[in-house]
Amino acid sequence: MFKGKAIVLLGARQVGKTTLLRQIVTERSERTLWLNGDYTQDRNILSDLNHTNLPAIIGDHQMVVIDEAQRLTNAGLTLKIIHDSMPTVQLIVTGSSSFELSDQIQEAMTGRKWQYQLHPFSMGELVADSALSTQMRQFNSRLIFGNYPDVVNNPGREREILYNLSSDYLYKDVFSMNSLRKPHMLTELLKAIALQVGSQVSLRELSKLLKIDKSTVDRYLQILEDAFIIFRLSSFRRNLRSELKYSKKYFFFDNGIRNAIIGDFSAIDTRQDTRALWENFFIAEKLKRSRYNKDFAQFYFWRTQSQKEIDLIEIRDGDMAAFECKWNPNKKTNISRSFTRAYPEASVHVVNRDNWWSCLGS
Repeated sequence: MFKGKAIVLLGARQVGKTTLLRQIVTERSERTLWLNGDYTQDRNILSDLNHTNLPAIIGDHQMVVIDEAQRLTNAGLTLKIIHDSMPTVQLIVTGSSSFELSDQIQEAMTGRKWQYQLHPFSMGELVADSALSTQMRQFNSRLIFGNYPDVVNNPGREREILYNLSSDYLYKDVFSMNSLRKPHMLTELLKAIALQVGSQVSLRELSKLLKIDKSTVDRYLQILEDAFIIFRLSSFRRNLRSELKYSKKYFFFDNGIRNAIIGDFSAIDTRQDTRALWENFFIAEKLKRSRYNKDFAQFYFWRTQSQKEIDLIEIRDGDMAAFECKWNPNKKTNISRSFTRAYPEASVHVVNRDNWWSCLGS
């Protein structure tokens, strides 16, 4: 705050961006102007903003918060005008989709911003709030219903909240894009991805399934990533000719959203997709932990043409760690010798429902 840079906070709708900023603003003494891109009146004010009328709009406010800035026309230029014309004012911006906001900001705000991402609650946050023992008692529920703040804070209403979240509201910014010729295909694509969590994704197969061309599938997947609904892991390749080079897997930032999309909130011990849910949970938690700790780790999966596989490869400051996700702690796990021979420097971990917490910090 007040270090000469704008603060940009990105994340899906309903992860708590506005709640977080309101708490920060409440705890500070500076006068704050709060504008919201979802409101027509605020959008009109900002769309007419220029160097001449800026002082009258900002007044004597010391902080300016622009919520849901992805709804603005020429968001990057608007932010640049505020930042450059009033350098002593702390500008804070939120956005629930990066496909419009982030691209404009990258061009207009280079060197002028700190950028952060907010996700559904991480297990680290929940443990810090209520102790590890409490969260372990609720662990199966977290695997099924996920960690969205509204879900965590309203036990007993998880299904209702998640069905509402996974309806058009979650895709509000995506569906507003005029360039989407077949917006209903996004929903169908998301269902297909939800059923393939933990598996390699083939654009050709998705193209045949949805009856749209591969380039459209690829573009729609990127849009869903930019809306912070899913994220991808690419295959890791360095030493072996047999390693897959261009393969991808997709995961959800939140298990609850994934289960709402496929309409299945059945108990963990009755499901056919327990391992997929477990893998999605652990990898998403690893990603959140890395981003919040700012350790700039890179994540991949590893697989060979002969189907040897490691679920997660983490590269951090040149160190490699490999994680194989197994739900049942009593099930014997054989780590691929091809991997250990090719990468003897890697630390190898088998992650199960008993040791996952210690493995998160590995």
